[in-house]
Amino acid sequence: MNGDLSPTSRALLLLELIQNSPGISASRLAERLGVSERAIGRYVGIVREAGVPIESTRGPYGGYRVGRGARVPPLMFTTTEALALVMAALDGHHNAADTADPVGSALGKIMRVLPESVASPVDAVRRITAGRGQDPPTPEPETTATLVQACTSNRSLRLVYRVNSGAEHPMEVDPWAVVVRHGRWYLLCWSHAKKARRGLRIDRIRSVELLDGTFTPPADLNPKQALEEQLSEGWKYRVEVVIDAAFDDVAPCVPRALGRLEAITPTTTRLTGSTENPAWYVSQLTEIRVPFRFVESPEVQAAAEALGRRLLASVQSVAQVNDPAGNEG
Repeated sequence: MNGDLSPTSRALLLLELIQNSPGISASRLAERLGVSERAIGRYVGIVREAGVPIESTRGPYGGYRVGRGARVPPLMFTTTEALALVMAALDGHHNAADTADPVGSALGKIMRVLPESVASPVDAVRRITAGRGQDPPTPEPETTATLVQACTSNRSLRLVYRVNSGAEHPMEVDPWAVVVRHGRWYLLCWSHAKKARRGLRIDRIRSVELLDGTFTPPADLNPKQALEEQLSEGWKYRVEVVIDAAFDDVAPCVPRALGRLEAITPTTTRLTGSTENPAWYVSQLTEIRVPFRFVESPEVQAAAEALGRRLLASVQSVAQVNDPAGNEG
């Protein structure tokens, strides 16, 4: 089946088979390559000499897999896989055409090995999307990698963070999780100085230093939910809403970004949060399909009244068009 392949081609095909099927046996590799199991050992040796760490396990359930080494081994992609990676990167990264950018450089390597019929239209899309300039800032890969390492090893951090005013402040934190929300990357953490939970934009972290201290994250932590709740706090206008429905009925319908939900009684629920944009907040509240009332939020209440007047006026204008004389039925 593969009798016309050169030793180099067989070695590359062997690497692709091992990458796609970790734990694949020597007999299965021999069958796919059309060689003996003894020859498989030679090809594995060739790949290892190239610096790719191929691990093997003996026994009836043993096989080969690619191990972890000092550098990334050659990765074998089908055309469909390579195209999917390129399109995903184009969709989420605004520096995709910049060869000095790590993502742009990686994309260039994939583009150079795609068939011309695929690479040409993808490259055109790549250059068009690169000029959008509307995507959220992308954090530094090295910074992000350090933060992920700290989260997984429960190591405390000392970092420098740039706030909205442009000032930079040192902080010591316990990093709980790295969370991606609407294209932005956040570090969910516990601030030692504030003794409070914080959601920090990773693109604003100027430097990171791993500390010797360790910590234990909350046992019931839901990173995405906790970040949504955190981002709903600390804005200019405070909001408190009482919803006439049970907590379990309301919770699936209220975005976490609106604030915290808590049960008041078996049939009422309190929503507390804050916002910089009362009109936007009211538009989100309209998704709640049960009665609710404002307790302490005059600015948001005023925005709700304004929206109500607009909607009522639109209904009245339609009625006037349908019956300009104002006749009664």
